[in-house]
Amino acid sequence: MILLTGAKVVTPGGVLDPGRVLVRDGLIAQVGRGDLDLDPGRAEPAERVDLTGAWLLPGFVDLHMHGGGGHDVAASAADMAGAVAFHQAHGTTRTLVSLVTAPVARLAEQLGWVAALTAAGPGPDGHVVGAHLEGPFLAAERRGAQPAEHLRRPDRAVFADLEAAAAGALRVITVAPELPGAAAVVAAALEAGAVAAAGHTDATYAQASAAFAAGITLTTHVFNGMRPLHHREPGTAGAALDAGVACELINDGVHVHPALLRLVAAEPERLVLVTDAVDAAGAGDGEYVLGGHPVRVRDGQARLVAGGALAGSTLTMDQAVRRAVAAGLPIEVVAAAAATNPARVLGLDARCGAIAPGLDADLVVLDAELAVTAVMAGGRWVGGRGAPRSGGG
Repeated sequence: MILLTGAKVVTPGGVLDPGRVLVRDGLIAQVGRGDLDLDPGRAEPAERVDLTGAWLLPGFVDLHMHGGGGHDVAASAADMAGAVAFHQAHGTTRTLVSLVTAPVARLAEQLGWVAALTAAGPGPDGHVVGAHLEGPFLAAERRGAQPAEHLRRPDRAVFADLEAAAAGALRVITVAPELPGAAAVVAAALEAGAVAAAGHTDATYAQASAAFAAGITLTTHVFNGMRPLHHREPGTAGAALDAGVACELINDGVHVHPALLRLVAAEPERLVLVTDAVDAAGAGDGEYVLGGHPVRVRDGQARLVAGGALAGSTLTMDQAVRRAVAAGLPIEVVAAAAATNPARVLGLDARCGAIAPGLDADLVVLDAELAVTAVMAGGRWVGGRGAPRSGGG
């Protein structure tokens, strides 16, 4: 058993200051203020860890990650694992690996890597919970950094091939819902148990609203890769806000203005913080490649060399959390956006995403400036600056 004491514990019911969390057998056993019943009849003693002055948040769940720490998830199985490990050190205890548009055979190969990592389950280098196919069924005019040469019209047979390659690990697919054949792909995704998302789309408000009514429940990086929100034609962003569906948001200070972050968070359950990180995250400015196209990173901004379109981000989830708090959001709302809401999108909320009894002990310790000092996954210290000091049994 591990007893964490002294921290400001962010729970679904509010902040416990100070709070106590008891971890037993990889699960959160008890959460509360003051003394907890340590069940003295048990043989093993409780290891006490004093976190006075720190914040304790649920482990982050990132629905959109292409790389980090110099690793591109599309390069190799080893690079995919390396990117997951990099983000775990920044508090992401569950990762949905995102794949950019590529030839179908190449996507199938990459889905095989994701399937193997997903089947391996949680480990010291991270926990992959499946794949997010960000393409190839996207609108060319809103492709952003997606390679145009590999975009395809939605095709149910192609989707079936990709879903088979994923061996049960396909959790999210992004589709431009206005394209011919999109409705059939969305229906197939839902039948396969995957989440359908609207993104890289030129859909009108009416088209997007119809797609949400038909089963799309997520918006891929809202405001980016879609027609701008306009007072006479709200587009996909306006339809998503109106329908109340979950909205990914890249909170790096580049992709979206803080005012729009606050607008999405007006209904806290719809805000989902994501990184959309590429291999340059944590690796510094320089020259990179995304989807086979050269990318230049300057001052932390990743853009295609040809055309200058934003090419993902260099964000980590802990940075997204700090920025959201600095933008004025309550830390309870931010913790939910980084963990609880994305866990619910994936149907994992009965296992993770909050600090509550019975859930996996996926936890992030942050200092007073909200920098990561330690990461716990499944009751084991796995990242950050190292395990906090123990007070013994």
